[in-house]
Amino acid sequence: MGDIEVHGPSVPGSDEVLTPAALEFVAELQRQFGPRRVEVLKRRQARQAEIDAGARLDFLPETAAIRDDPSWHVAETPPDLQDRRVEITGPAEPKMMINALNSGARVFMADLEDALSPTWANVVGGQLALRDAVRGNLEFRSPEGKEYRVGERPAQLLVRPRGWHLTEGHLRVDGEPVSASLFDFGLYFFWNARERLDRGTGPYLYLPKLQSHLEARLWNDVFLFAQDALGIPRGSIRATVLIETIHAAFEMDEILYELREHSGGLNAGRWDYLFSAIKTFRARSDVVLPDRSQLTMTVPFMRAYTRRLVATCHARGAHAIGGMAAFIPSRRDPEVNAVAMSRVRDDKERESRDGFDGTWVAHPDLVPLATGMFDGVLGSMPHQKDREAAAPTGGADELVDLHVEGGKVTEAGVRMNVSVALQYLDAWLQGNGAAAINNLMEDAATAEISRSQLWQWRVHGARLDDGRSVTGGLYTAIRDQEVERLGGSGAGRLGDAVELLDSLVLDDAFAEFLTLRAYERLA
Repeated sequence: MGDIEVHGPSVPGSDEVLTPAALEFVAELQRQFGPRRVEVLKRRQARQAEIDAGARLDFLPETAAIRDDPSWHVAETPPDLQDRRVEITGPAEPKMMINALNSGARVFMADLEDALSPTWANVVGGQLALRDAVRGNLEFRSPEGKEYRVGERPAQLLVRPRGWHLTEGHLRVDGEPVSASLFDFGLYFFWNARERLDRGTGPYLYLPKLQSHLEARLWNDVFLFAQDALGIPRGSIRATVLIETIHAAFEMDEILYELREHSGGLNAGRWDYLFSAIKTFRARSDVVLPDRSQLTMTVPFMRAYTRRLVATCHARGAHAIGGMAAFIPSRRDPEVNAVAMSRVRDDKERESRDGFDGTWVAHPDLVPLATGMFDGVLGSMPHQKDREAAAPTGGADELVDLHVEGGKVTEAGVRMNVSVALQYLDAWLQGNGAAAINNLMEDAATAEISRSQLWQWRVHGARLDDGRSVTGGLYTAIRDQEVERLGGSGAGRLGDAVELLDSLVLDDAFAEFLTLRAYERLA
């Protein structure tokens, strides 16, 4: 097998998933593509340095021919991936997977990324659950004895591996930790690609955190290599790319082009997109965003991004999938439910009318509502790719003008960000990457917004609506109050969460991803 070392302990699923042949396949992916992964990450750093120095984001002149050529289209969508009107997401954990597969949604995205805390047990267990789900064998028995099984008409399965920036520290190849992207993809593909084809479907994926078409090209080359290595026909893989960085918004045509043989479309990853906007323009004091609650999909720069996504996808014959409704219905508070359901209804109606072919929800109870909104526009049609979308007219300016009319930073906003970040980091460090907080399903993306806003407000001395400035002292005072509200730093991993959040907010250097720092503390 060469120099392949498993540093994780034996956990349930290890013997079934981490076989010598499977590990050798992952190792070959790492050896072939690990160096290129390092290069694309260096390119990200170089680009950020240019922006910090005053460079502006714009469409690439060197790829203008791709954008201007109307003749190319992505490969035709497979029949079982045509209707994606409602997609539900959740971590690759047996109980949540079964509930999602049985939810009535057309698609379930099993997440190995932002909604899964990457403990070794979770990562290996997720692969085992995916293998069982593909074969129709996934079951779960609760401690109370309740049994869960997948029904006869489950949602179509898509899988999201971790992003290029992450490594899997429990597996080393030639002395180096493997790319988490290649680990997640490699194990899933090794065990399930042929089985999926034999069952009349294919290995369908979501790809997170891409910043450029060169990163899409790297994924496409990985797909070609993997398919050839296992005797899988080229083009069997279909990957939907989340446009969740402001960089990728300028390269949507190019990303589709690079993946055109394997493309499943694009998705508007709204929460990470907001985080990316903050992170990208972090050096600019004139681009300080207001409270998270005011950053809705109706603000101009978010409308520009989503409209451009639909127009780009439909011009290339690709699906355009809308953003997440993260609300968790409450059986105890009908008033909260009514307000939240109204907002979800408005959001999904807007997306369907704007031309999206589908949308995301985080909870099974939202599936009927979202389905109804898209049924009203689609009827019996599986999508609306043939509907002509209005071509974007604002150019680069409409994507980078982050001004929010009437936007304010408030103490309540600071307090909410502190509380959400602490609660999420506490849950993540305990192995739960999808945490229910304030009737919302929070994952790493929403926690990134919270901590990056706190850093941005402190560094630039953002002024609250009551005239005070956000300082390190204000942050620590509110943090102490919120820790007490949550039961004190001795509860769970809250003490570690406090130390981690302090470093993310108070350090002079901006941490690229909170998960990079948090992973070092993960048990």
